[in-house]
Parts: sequence; C-alpha cells; structure tokens
Amino acid sequence: MSEKPTSSAVNDSNDVKIDASAIGPDTSLLLVDDDAPFLRRLARAMEARGFSVEIAESVAEGIAKTKTRPPKHAVIDLRLTDGSGLDVIEAIRARRDDTRIIMLTGYGNIATAVNAVKLGAVDYLAKPADADDIFAALVQRAGERAEPPENPMSADRVRWEHIQRVYEMCERNVSETARRLNMHRRTLQRILAKRAPK
Repeated sequence: MSEKPTSSAVNDSNDVKIDASAIGPDTSLLLVDDDAPFLRRLARAMEARGFSVEIAESVAEGIAKTKTRPPKHAVIDLRLTDGSGLDVIEAIRARRDDTRIIMLTGYGNIATAVNAVKLGAVDYLAKPADADDIFAALVQRAGERAEPPENPMSADRVRWEHIQRVYEMCERNVSETARRLNMHRRTLQRILAKRAPK
C-alpha cells in the first residue's frame, strides 16, 4: 500500500531508485533557505526520501534550530535575507562535528566554495539543484567522486543569475545595477523583464 508522493518536489524524478538506508540511523535534516516555495518543495522531496526535516527561512532561525537540535544533515543557502549561510555552518560545527552539510547557492564562486568547505561543508551545489542531486550529495560516502551534472547551467543562465544577484545587492535599483554592471539601463530593464533562460 505504498503511495507515491504527489508533491511537485524539486525536479523529483520517479525513475531514480532511492536507497533510504544510505541516510543512516539519524535522519535529521535542517534546510535553510529564504526562498519559501523552493524550501517547502525541497522539504517534501527530502521527507519522501526518508529524512526527518526541519526548515528555517533565515540565519537567525537556522542558528536557533541548531542550538535546540543539531542536525546530522543540513542543506544551507549561502545568501539569506539576514546574512550568510556560513554563519549557520559555524553554529552547527560548534555543536556537532559529524553533520554532513551541503551549501546551496545561485551565486557560486571559488572563494565562497573554499570558505564553505573550510567551515565544514562537504559539498557545494549551484542552484537550481534538484532533489536527486541534493540527496546524492547528502548520502555520498567519503572518497566517492560526485557525478558531473547532466545539465549544467548554460552561459545565458549564468549571466542571468549574476545580473539577478547584483540587482538584489543593489536593493532592486535598476540604475545602480546598470552602473555596477557597466550596462545601459534600458538594456538591463529588457533583461530583467524576461524569464530566466534554461
């Protein structure tokens, strides 16, 4: 009498076999992301894979949940509305050193990846990451090599993500974003009006 989850989980594919025993006896998972719809879809997808999920939408909430119950697994967004996900990693490591931490970000760069790993993250995934990639990173054994992504982001998508990041850093000010990107304001407005490329 097993039912398949009907949630629209984060690119949840039904043809992938999931080994729930790979999680281990402690199934606690903390998800920290300020994108509420993404966070809820990911939580449903991880629960369907056997995790006991807690969610947090801010650095403060993530640190508070870590203090009450340090998780065995964590997926943390790098940039949150009230600070950096690196602060949540530090809080987790202060209470538990065996937590498998995955850093998620839409704004990947080498410096933050190195910093996340130094603080204790075991992997660093670029958004949009699907539930299967996140699950694989969480249960990957030490020494195993990660599979390269099947569909890496296109150059257009990477450009779009960078523009969005700068736009958010400038508090959605088009003129300031255009100045920082050395781009004409009207060109930027046209780019911002379009949907994200694949």
